[in-house]
Amino acid sequence: MSTAAELRAALADRLTEDGTLTEPAWSAAARAVPRELFTGSYFMPVPGTVPTAYRPAREGEPGWLEGVYTNETLITQLDGRTRPDDVSEETVSGNPSSSSTLPSLVLRMWHRLGAEAGHQVLEIGTGTGYSTAIGAHRLGDAGLTSIEYDPTVGRAAATALNAAGFAPRLIIGDGLRGDPHGRQYDRLIATCSVRYLPLPWLHQVKPGGKILVTLSGWSYANALALLEVTRPGEATGRFLPGYTSFMIARPHDRPPRPTPALLPGQERPSRIDPAKLDDWTGGWVAQLAAPSAERLGAGAEQILWDVSTGSQARTAPDTNGGWSVVQRGPVHLWDRVERAMRRWQDVGEPHQEAFGITVTAAGQRVWLGTHDGPGWDLPI
Repeated sequence: MSTAAELRAALADRLTEDGTLTEPAWSAAARAVPRELFTGSYFMPVPGTVPTAYRPAREGEPGWLEGVYTNETLITQLDGRTRPDDVSEETVSGNPSSSSTLPSLVLRMWHRLGAEAGHQVLEIGTGTGYSTAIGAHRLGDAGLTSIEYDPTVGRAAATALNAAGFAPRLIIGDGLRGDPHGRQYDRLIATCSVRYLPLPWLHQVKPGGKILVTLSGWSYANALALLEVTRPGEATGRFLPGYTSFMIARPHDRPPRPTPALLPGQERPSRIDPAKLDDWTGGWVAQLAAPSAERLGAGAEQILWDVSTGSQARTAPDTNGGWSVVQRGPVHLWDRVERAMRRWQDVGEPHQEAFGITVTAAGQRVWLGTHDGPGWDLPI
């Protein structure tokens, strides 16, 4: 049986071989930080279950340590309250609300942030503390402040960080409000997704500083952006290659809603293939066009449900080999989605890295190609 140190070295070797680890300082952090201290127990999804069921994996059980050193996200909390050690049943269901992000993504994000020794960095979302430990190893404890929304999660992270020998500045609070003491930072990294850039971030990161954040929404499509703050309250940047997703920050998550009831509406042919919404970037473009809608379904049978107005759109195959859409309510959701998707298709359906974002006092706008290209306002 391999030891934790051997498994950690093997994982770091794999991440070096696949190009994740390209800088010695971050490689040293990956080889030094004991992930097992931050994932004393976690949930494993049970294959084939709908809705997904989870099995607790606890310290000392067969396969637990090997699971810690897989390049996988490990779920550590369900429904904002249930942790693996709270579960007495063999399996449990629920919605993931906290996790230890897969190591390759943690390390790629720290690389992309461009944080160096001497920088002051604000991390939004301490989570288990594993990413925080990676950052503290590179920057030193004095260079890193981390904010966690959930007090239970934050206390567990503080214990694990102390056990691992790190003592960065930790805060329990709403990270979307930034540092409650108003400190200034050179870099900000978010390990949760947001619907828009919180204004405190844009005032606490110094001009010339960078913000690395995942933009998401109520359809849970994600895109990773790197922005440079140009002046207090303003920033611009581009979306990055790859496929990055994070749980949405709880204050930005959709409000509770009743179970959708599919009601009659106006029917017409669809001008796009609904299955395009299953594409990584296609679904995100649709979310930009209908930011207050939740997306259900898949393939030719998509359902959009507007959380704020109750408007609906649902698609289905028609008898002519195309698709039909039924819309209901004050917001014509599918009309908006079609216009956005056709603009994206007209330029060859590029990945998100073809898009950029500009934040000013007038609003927050995602654009395609160039600043004056087609664009969509984020909901703020």
